Parts: sequence; C-alpha cells; structure tokens
Amino acid sequence: MKDQLLYQGTENYIVSDDLRNSVNIAVALKRPLLIKGEPGTGKTVLAESVASSLGLPLIIWNIKSTTKAQQGLYMYDTVQRLYDSQFGDRDVSDIKQYIKLGKLGEAFASPQQVVLLIDEIDKADLEFPNDLLWELDVMNFYIPETGETVSAQSRPVVIITSNAEKELPDAFLRRCVFHYIAFPDKEMMETIIHVHQPDLEERLLQEALKAFYWLRSVQGLQKKPSTSELLDWVQALSIGGIHPDKIARELPFLGALLKKNQDFDLTLRQLHSRGTENPARASGRSW
Repeated sequence: MKDQLLYQGTENYIVSDDLRNSVNIAVALKRPLLIKGEPGTGKTVLAESVASSLGLPLIIWNIKSTTKAQQGLYMYDTVQRLYDSQFGDRDVSDIKQYIKLGKLGEAFASPQQVVLLIDEIDKADLEFPNDLLWELDVMNFYIPETGETVSAQSRPVVIITSNAEKELPDAFLRRCVFHYIAFPDKEMMETIIHVHQPDLEERLLQEALKAFYWLRSVQGLQKKPSTSELLDWVQALSIGGIHPDKIARELPFLGALLKKNQDFDLTLRQLHSRGTENPARASGRSW
C-alpha cells in the first residue's frame, strides 16, 4: 500500500489487526467500507478514529427511517424561493442560492479529502442503498435545477455502518469492503477499559468483567449490555466505592447495564436461582 493513506489506529480506540487491514484495503481499493456488528461495538467511533489517524475532516450522515438518498446529495428549497418571490427582495432567478448540499454533496465538494460516515444505513428503506450506488461509484452527481455537476475533488474515505436490522441489497454489497466487528473477548475488553479507565482498581475490574460476561450469557435477554454500557458501569462501581466481593453477588447499579424491564426481571430471577441473598438490591427495587 505504498503512497497510500494508512490507518494505524488511535490512542483511544483499540483496533484489531483484521479491522485495521480492512480499513486500509478499503482506502487502497477506493471502495466504501461496510461495518456490521451489534450496537455498542464501536462502529461509529471507528470513523472518528480513522479521521483522526489520517488527519482528515469527518462528515457524518446519520440515517433515519425517513431518510432518502436525494437528501444526501442536495435539497432544493422551493418553499423559500416562493416566499422570497412574494415577500422578499432577493433575485429569485438565481436558483443556486436555494440549493443546499447534503452530507454526501459536502463530501464531494470539499476541497480536501474527508472521511464520510454513513451511519446506520439499515434504518432506511430497502431502496436507499441502491439509490446511492451510482454516486458512490462515479463520485459525482448532477443538479438539473442549476445545470451543474458536483464532482469529488478528492475521493472521500467512505465508512458505512449497519446494525444488521435488515439485509442490504446484493448489488450494494458487491461494491463494498465488508468487516464484521465481533464482540470483544475478555482480554480485548480489559484492554479497552484500561484505555478509558487507567486507574481502575484491578480486582474491581476483574470482578466486573466476570459479572458482565455472565450477564451477557443469560439466555433470553432482549438487549445484551454493550461495551459502552460496561464502561459506564465500571465507572459507577468505582465512584460508588463498591467492594469487589459484592459485584457478582449483587450486580450494583444494574440500570447502567440493562435498559429493559423484562431483562431486569430475568436477570434478578437468575441471580435468585444462583443463591443471591437479596436480589432486590441489584436493581435498587423494593420487594
């Protein structure tokens, strides 16, 4: 990958060799990098790390269920133009002033190379990825209202994330470099926590990790706790002065890990079956 931008990771983002290689291959091949993985595995933060490592600006396009591909290119504000024609003093014949570039358009028009994050693409409708294929291939688009073509001056590094809520079209997948971020094992998770909480007491950390991975193993959880929730939890345990011996037995501050009532109830039943003396203390509930 001589003379190519090389992603090496950053101080606050622990990256595996496979993921680092996937980023660099996507950059070298000038293909979008499609990142999948369960929520909380660092998909979105990866784009921030890549931008920081490569020294490039970051543009984020957050996708919603109502997002259309056209919005990423440009929007023509016909309402404002009509208003100005009736009540304003601007020259409404200059349509260009009513054209606003979307996030993809901003990435193309940028005078320097950028990292473009298209975040949670699977939230949009099924046609959304296919509607972006042409523009992501040729790196330009046409604005018929002004007769202009917006072309990328420097091809952006495109990172696309998906929570795998729905399948993406095959034609779209063929044009991407794909990487699945597996949930960190205990060793990797320990490294991640040390980056964010370097002064954490070692025994507290080990007991928290033991309890965390037990909790993730509970069958029937609707939403397993993620890395980001574990980071919040260990900080709460440290601030709260919780003794390590109580962590696995009582699961203090469980609300930092679990977000659904059904998961609370299921976990407390599991704690009770393990012989916990007072499972109500794990959630702070009164029984």
